[in-house]
Amino acid sequence: MTNAENQQDKATAAAPPPPVVEVISLTPEIVRIWTNFSGRLSAVDTAEIKPLVGGELQQVAFDDGQLVEKNDLLFVIDPRPYQAALRRAEAQLTSAKSRAKLAKDELDRSQRLVKNKLVSESVFDAAKNEYQVATASINEAESAVAQAKLDLNYCYIRAPFAGRVSRAELTVGNIIETSPNAPVLTTLVANNRLYAEFDVDEQTYIKFVRNSQRDQKMPVEMTLAADNSVIYQGEIHSFDNQLDVSSGTIRARAIFENTDGALTPGMYANVRLGAANEQETLLVPDLAIGTNQDKKFVYVVNADNKATYREVMLGGHHNDQRLVTSGLQAGDKVVVNGLSHIRPDTLVTPKPLDDTQSVAKTAP
Repeated sequence: MTNAENQQDKATAAAPPPPVVEVISLTPEIVRIWTNFSGRLSAVDTAEIKPLVGGELQQVAFDDGQLVEKNDLLFVIDPRPYQAALRRAEAQLTSAKSRAKLAKDELDRSQRLVKNKLVSESVFDAAKNEYQVATASINEAESAVAQAKLDLNYCYIRAPFAGRVSRAELTVGNIIETSPNAPVLTTLVANNRLYAEFDVDEQTYIKFVRNSQRDQKMPVEMTLAADNSVIYQGEIHSFDNQLDVSSGTIRARAIFENTDGALTPGMYANVRLGAANEQETLLVPDLAIGTNQDKKFVYVVNADNKATYREVMLGGHHNDQRLVTSGLQAGDKVVVNGLSHIRPDTLVTPKPLDDTQSVAKTAP
């Protein structure tokens, strides 16, 4: 054996074997593609509770942060002055009705006398005018009674809807005055349903509008940013009326039932908007995707067991995988780990990924 042959054999023996990489063979899957957004919760109904009548605050009928039902009593303002005003208005109404009855009797007598030509027409006209004035007095008195009842009812401040109240801003004994700057007694927010507000891109908005015209709904899911253990199901409630030209997005509102009572306005939320229909697509695990500046790529093992560089275009997420819009075909063998140990056109030893093994656990 010549020296050249000996050196070649030694070099061959010293060369390391091709690295072992785990690969998956791409097959089309029927999935619903989801798009993720970040948002914040806001109340469907919120109200600042202000007094409509003045007086001494006699009662605070709730505890700070309490859940209340619609029409539950919240505050009581001293009703005695308004009860007296109501009695006075009712008395004035009774008096007005009595005067009207007397005026009607006088009008009837005048009408008979005029008919018999016993009195002049002017007497009849005066009686008629008196009756009309008395009737108007009844209407005025009835309006005063209605206003007095309304003012008395305003003394008992009730919850306009079910929700959670904040703290009482004024305590018993304070004198309340009604004015345009009347104090806020407390605030109430509905907690049975909440909005999640988030910004969506123009393409997503167009898809939603066109699907809605075909009576196809895009499902919506939400988890809290601070706790993703509970998934809330909801639906799109509305979109804003114009696109933000600076960001190219439009504000969306999804509505969710507060099924476990944990939701409250102001919380950060992760919102997932699903496609209206399931579709056939190719998916690659996130771990198989590399980044080259602003481009995404994967390694595909060819028939010669070489890891070839393949630039790809990606779409939305599905679990821990990404939708492939271009760059790959069904049957391609994609490297799912070990990207840092190989270079383009590197010889590798492909090993099929065990179907029972989680892709998330095959980190390089």
